[in-house]
Amino acid sequence: MRTDGKGITSLVTFYGCPLKCQFCLNPQCHRDISEDFYLQADELYKRVQIDELYFRATGGGLTFGGGEPLLYSDYIIHVLRLGANNWNVTIETSLNVPYKQVDILLPYTNELIVDIKDINPEIYKSYTHSDNNAVIENLKMLADIGYANNVMIRIPRIRGYNSDSDMLKSKLFLQRMGYSKFDFFDYKIGVGDERER
Repeated sequence: MRTDGKGITSLVTFYGCPLKCQFCLNPQCHRDISEDFYLQADELYKRVQIDELYFRATGGGLTFGGGEPLLYSDYIIHVLRLGANNWNVTIETSLNVPYKQVDILLPYTNELIVDIKDINPEIYKSYTHSDNNAVIENLKMLADIGYANNVMIRIPRIRGYNSDSDMLKSKLFLQRMGYSKFDFFDYKIGVGDERER
């Protein structure tokens, strides 16, 4: 069973994403942010702080997802410095951002959950309409600094894009880099374009 973090966790999602995935799991993230309510960092902290007892009792905390939360690293740091860094902090990311956006959050983060789509550049580009150079470079950097044990790699089976063999190739490529935590799952498209994760 897959989760968005340890213990009881509050998921904070962000608008904006550098990818244009065919089967986006959160298509609302591409909407104009001006259409929706925006929370200042202190307001967000106040809202999640009410669950602090549950976070502490279960080892839970905050998971920042999206969209792509690493587009908002400075905002996340502000929330964490208000006191949220006392809880478990997880970032769900495609990792397709400049490394500095990752690096500045590492001192505050317990785990990264990285959905790589597929490590094959052609499959990745076909599905996301973007290249995965930054993803691979960021994964190399994280492994080089000894952070691989704090990273869960999600490798989806995406109908019409990759196969079991492709997924295995992605896993082997990343194992050679030093990664050992993997989560395999399906993007299943059915009635109403629903996704199973």
